[in-house]
Amino acid sequence: MAKSPQLRAKRTAQRIPRLPSQVTRAVAAAGDKKATAITVLDLRKTGAFTDYFLICTGANPRQVHAIADGIEQALKAVKVRPAHVEGYDRAEWVLLDYFDFIVHVFSPNARQFYGLERLWGEATRIEMSDEVASDQPARA
Repeated sequence: MAKSPQLRAKRTAQRIPRLPSQVTRAVAAAGDKKATAITVLDLRKTGAFTDYFLICTGANPRQVHAIADGIEQALKAVKVRPAHVEGYDRAEWVLLDYFDFIVHVFSPNARQFYGLERLWGEATRIEMSDEVASDQPARA
C-alpha cells in the first residue's frame, strides 16, 4: 500500500533538522526543478561567514540555470533577493548569496572537482533525498 504524501511528509519532518524557512523554500524549489544530490551543510558551529550552504546538482547547463532561477523566484516571492550572484553565464557553478545561507548549484563535474562537502567536512551535513526535497513545504 502506498504511503500518503502527508504521512511521508510527517515521517520526513521527524528525520530532518529544522531549517530556516528561506532554506526550506530554496530546498523545495531545487527539488521542483529536479536538482539531484541536494545537501544542506549547517555551518553555524564552524565559525564560517554564513550559517548554511545549500548544495545541489543539475545534469546540464540548462538545468543548472533552471534550478538557480527557480530558487531565486521562490525566494523573490517572499521578498528575499540574493545579495550577489556568480557563475550564471557559465552554468558550471552558480552561487546565490543570501547572507545567512549560500546556494551552490553545480554541474556534476564541477561539484566533484570542488568538493565543498569535503572542504567543509566539520559542518553538519543534512542529506535531502529527492523525495524529501519535493515534499518540503514552499511556505515562508
